[in-house]
Amino acid sequence: MSIPGLDAWLQTPPGRYVMAWERATIDAAVADIFGYNAIQLGLPQCDLLAQNRIPLRQLADDYGRVDVLCDLRQLPFSANSIDLVVMPHVLEFHDDPHQILREVERVLIPEGELVIAGFNPLSIWGLRRRLPNCPQHIPWNGHYLSAPRLKDWLQLLGLEVDQGRFGCYAPPFRNERWLRNWRFIETSGSRWWRFAGGVYVLRAVKRVHSMRLIMPRWKKQSAPGKALAVLSKKEIVIDE
Repeated sequence: MSIPGLDAWLQTPPGRYVMAWERATIDAAVADIFGYNAIQLGLPQCDLLAQNRIPLRQLADDYGRVDVLCDLRQLPFSANSIDLVVMPHVLEFHDDPHQILREVERVLIPEGELVIAGFNPLSIWGLRRRLPNCPQHIPWNGHYLSAPRLKDWLQLLGLEVDQGRFGCYAPPFRNERWLRNWRFIETSGSRWWRFAGGVYVLRAVKRVHSMRLIMPRWKKQSAPGKALAVLSKKEIVIDE
C-alpha cells in the first residue's frame, strides 16, 4: 500500500514524534506474545516486530523492500496460520479497510492477536484536518477512524480489544523545538483526557467460541424387583 509522501513525512519532527511513541508502545504490546508466525502489514520503513520473540517474522505490503509483496486485501497466507499481526496506519490510508480486516481475521489463529496503530480524529491532530489551510498530504489526507468505531468493526469480526493506549498529546507542530516544549502535556494528557491523544494503539484477540455438545440426561432406572410372595402353611405342598 504505497502512501505518497510517507517517507518524507517520517523524517519531519512530527513524523519522528509519532513514530517514537508508537514504536515504544507497540514494542511493549508485542513483547509477551508467543507463537510461530508473525507479520507486519504496511509501513515497511519501520520494523515494529523487532521486540517480539516469534521465530518467523515477516513484513508484507504492496510496495517497498518487504518479505511478502502482495495485495493486503488478499493475503497469501493460509487460514488460521498467523499468531500475530501488526498493522500500523493501514486502515485510514486504504480504500477498502473492511476487506483488509476480514483477511486479517481469516489468517489469524484462534486466540491470535492483532495490534493496530491509527490517527485519532477526536484529538488536536484530528481537528487540524478540519482547518481551511490544512495540507492535503500525509498524514492529513487519511480517513481517520475513532477508537470506538474501530472496536465496533473488530467486534463484528469476533476480535475483542483487550488493550488500548493513546499518545502524542502535543499539537502537530512542524518545529522540533516547539514539540519539545510541549512534551510536558504528555503526562497530564494521559491522565486527564486520555481519549484525546493524536494517535492510538489497540491490541485485539481473535475469540473463537467452541461448540458445546449437549447430551441427553439419561436417568438410571433400576429394574423393578420381584416381590416374594409369602405363602401360608396351608399353601405349602410337600411331595411325599
